[in-house]
Amino acid sequence: MQSDAKQDRRSSSNPHIDHMLSERKELLSLYLELAKLNPDNIDTHDEELLGEFCQVLVDYIASGHFSLYDRIESGNERRLTVAEMAEKIYPVIEESTRIALEFSERYNSENREKELSHITMHLSKLGEYITTRIELEDRLIGCIMSSTPKEVVSK
Repeated sequence: MQSDAKQDRRSSSNPHIDHMLSERKELLSLYLELAKLNPDNIDTHDEELLGEFCQVLVDYIASGHFSLYDRIESGNERRLTVAEMAEKIYPVIEESTRIALEFSERYNSENREKELSHITMHLSKLGEYITTRIELEDRLIGCIMSSTPKEVVSK
């Protein structure tokens, strides 16, 4: 019975993780489109694409927080291996969040004073942080979804 409860708790996080992964897929697709931009020739379509990317970026960051980190941050994660891994990777995740939010603030559609001449450099920097974040998230998801019994943190 206890095993069923553990499995139910893990499977209840699947929709949240699935949503985050869906946001990630959309983000990466938009990122690839943006990477083709010519900063010297940005048109209305490019501006719209950039605005959409910024919105999806913020949505992805938020969904990651609520699907992976909120439970751990609030102390509700009882599996020791998950809590330990999260503790190790969270500073890098926080830094990638900061970089993503700075990018979004700089290039969102409401910001009319965009410095588009530096977008290639900023996209590249963001891409590096997103790549690292994805690798760490995948490790954490693997740990969360693992069916192998883990030590439990006592409360």
